[in-house]
Amino acid sequence: MFEDDLPRKKTDLVAELAREDLDRLSIAELDARIAALEAEVERTRKKRAGAADFRSAADALFRKG
Repeated sequence: MFEDDLPRKKTDLVAELAREDLDRLSIAELDARIAALEAEVERTRKKRAGAADFRSAADALFRKG
C-alpha cells in the first residue's frame, strides 16, 4: 500500500477561517482576504482538474490492457 492511499488527517482549515475575527479588519484588508481566497479557490480548481485528467488518462490506459 502506498502512503497516498492512506486516509489523511483532516485539518479543518475552513472552520479555522470561519472562526477568525473579521471585525478587526479594514475594508482594504477584507478585500485583500477575498482576493487571496478567490485565488486559492482557483488554484485548487486547477489542481483538481489536472488530477481528474490524470486519473482519466490512467483509467483509459489500464482499460486498454
